[in-house]
Amino acid sequence: MSSGPIQNTSLVPGGVIGDGRYRLLAQSGVDRRCDAHLWRARDGQLNRDVALTVLVGDPADHAAAGRAKRTAERAMHAASFTHPGVSRVIDVLTPGAGIRLDEGILAVIVAEWTQGTDLLDLVAEGPLPAGAATRLLEPLGAAIEGAHHAGLVLGADHPQRIRVTSDGRLRLAFPGPRPEAIARDDVKGLGAILYLLLTGKWALPNGPDGVPVAPTGPDGSVLAPSALHPYVPHELSSVAVRSLEDTSVGGIRTSAAILQVLDQIAQSEAQTALIQPVQDDPADDGAVWTTQRPVRDKDHKRKLMISVAVLAVATLAVVVWLGVQIVSFFSDEPSRGGGPTVVIGQSTTPGQSGQPAPPPPQPAGPVQPASVGVYDVTNQPDNATRANRAVDNNPTTVWQTENYFQPFPALKPGIGLMAGFAEPVKLSSVTITSPSEGTVVEIRVAGAPNAPLPETKVIATATLSAGQTQIQLGDHEPTQHVLVWITKLGGSGKNNRSEVAELVYTRAQ
Repeated sequence: MSSGPIQNTSLVPGGVIGDGRYRLLAQSGVDRRCDAHLWRARDGQLNRDVALTVLVGDPADHAAAGRAKRTAERAMHAASFTHPGVSRVIDVLTPGAGIRLDEGILAVIVAEWTQGTDLLDLVAEGPLPAGAATRLLEPLGAAIEGAHHAGLVLGADHPQRIRVTSDGRLRLAFPGPRPEAIARDDVKGLGAILYLLLTGKWALPNGPDGVPVAPTGPDGSVLAPSALHPYVPHELSSVAVRSLEDTSVGGIRTSAAILQVLDQIAQSEAQTALIQPVQDDPADDGAVWTTQRPVRDKDHKRKLMISVAVLAVATLAVVVWLGVQIVSFFSDEPSRGGGPTVVIGQSTTPGQSGQPAPPPPQPAGPVQPASVGVYDVTNQPDNATRANRAVDNNPTTVWQTENYFQPFPALKPGIGLMAGFAEPVKLSSVTITSPSEGTVVEIRVAGAPNAPLPETKVIATATLSAGQTQIQLGDHEPTQHVLVWITKLGGSGKNNRSEVAELVYTRAQ
């Protein structure tokens, strides 16, 4: 049995490997998952720089040698694939066929050298803006999509294998997928690279030393980039974390889905860029200081007084708005359980103790829920602190979803409002007041507020009209938890959003 990889003394700057052909210049990283050392080297025969993926190990360890051979074979198969997002494989060196490898080296993958900078150096100073991250990632995503269509796996799931080209594209600079890697790993790699660009943190296991690890929530799932940096667009944040998930519900499993969101974000950024900047005042001569006494300008003074007054009014409005938001924020408490995220907000009928009051004992008629919360299987609930607006008996206040560039289930299988009652109730109908015509909902009963979606039961389905829609419910056992689950949003094209102004639950006879 092997005691571990043989130490190779030639893997140092200035060392020469591959029958003396390649002189090592600088190490770019180490992928410890497969003992791959990533180097920039000089090809002495062709007098050019190349990228070397050097697989090290003990030749007597048949398992390690077999893994290295499989990686080399997969890299050789990928040599026929050409794309700007992937460095072209030039050669693959394995023992035999007249090739002598240095001690402790099992295989070497030779690829074109990618001019530019390392990906980790790019994010060392902090996260990138959403638009820049999108533009960088698109070429790599397109390369992965093309490779998958050709039946190939690239192995783009380690940040030190990626470089940034001089013209601003991410490129797989060190090809050579692990022997067990599948297409899903490339998709996870795209999501993790996007997460890294947006947060500066790595979201997959066994990342490189010194790179901050992505934080996780109580259920172990990676926190969304928007939770760390609120300026990150919801769609981009969602696609990053959904690409990492292995769940059967809601996970993104193809690079095509990622590319579609990247394209939409890029178009949105381009449209924003078309907005004309505010022009400088031509009367401004650019002076920033003077030793002369200012000239008394009555018109200028009048404008200044108006500006001060407007600023004062605006400041007062902001203070009032912040007060309202703080009150709204503290009216909701997030749940701590596992399963889907359900952020619960109290209803507007508290009891004497401050706790939600039980519904009045009546045989039939409307029944007020004790609480309501946003139910989301992706841990990214939309407008969670405003859920109680749907049961505040005020149709002028609304809870609304985020605006989605793609309809469900592209990024989410759906989203909903989970009502909790003080005691088990049997309902005859749910009436939804909404301006979002075409929204499709399911009424489901659940055993707990954070029950997994497959464990909830559908008792009615309806398409909402603009205004009030009364949904008659099927027979069900009394329950304390009722979910209004949105499976299709209102709107179309790149504007998919639904609003719920009021929910009325009617107790059965």
